[in-house]
Amino acid sequence: MKTTVLLNGKQPHICLPKLVLFYDVNGTYGAFSNLAPYPIEQDGVWWPTVEHHFQAQKFHEPSLRERIRQLPFAEQAAVMGRSRHFLLRPDWEDVKYEIMRRALYCKFTTHAPIRELLIETGEALIIEDARDDYCWGCGRDGSGRNMLGLLLMELRTVLQQRER
Repeated sequence: MKTTVLLNGKQPHICLPKLVLFYDVNGTYGAFSNLAPYPIEQDGVWWPTVEHHFQAQKFHEPSLRERIRQLPFAEQAAVMGRSRHFLLRPDWEDVKYEIMRRALYCKFTTHAPIRELLIETGEALIIEDARDDYCWGCGRDGSGRNMLGLLLMELRTVLQQRER
C-alpha cells in the first residue's frame, strides 16, 4: 500500500539539482574536459590543452615539461605525467589544486564560447563523470571528490558575477 502525505493540501515534490555530466570531449559539455583542444597561456608559454599544462607542472625539470608540452595528444601528456619514471615535485600535493584553478581560469577567460557554455549551466551541479578517478572525477560509485567539477562551479560563480 502506497501512502501519499499532502503538505498544505498539495502533493509534495522534491527539487533535485540539474546535473551537468561531462567526460568525453565530443559530448555536449566535452569542452569542460581538460583534454579538450583549447590552448592556454601560462607564464608566457602556450599549452595545447589544460591537460598538457597540468601534467607538465608535476615536474620541476624544464626539459621534461617541454617534452610534455610538445606531445601531439592530451592523452599522451596524461600518460607521461602519471609515469613514475620521473621525479614528482615534492610539493605537488600542496599546489595541484591551485595549478588547476589557474589553468581553468585561463581556459575559460580565453575562449568565449566555452565561457558562455559554463555560465549557461546556471546553478547546475557539474560532475566529471570519470569512473576511474576518485580525486578529479566522481568515481565508479559516485564517491569521488569531483574536484574538477567543484573548480568549474567555483569558476562559473566568478564569471557569472563578472557578467552582472
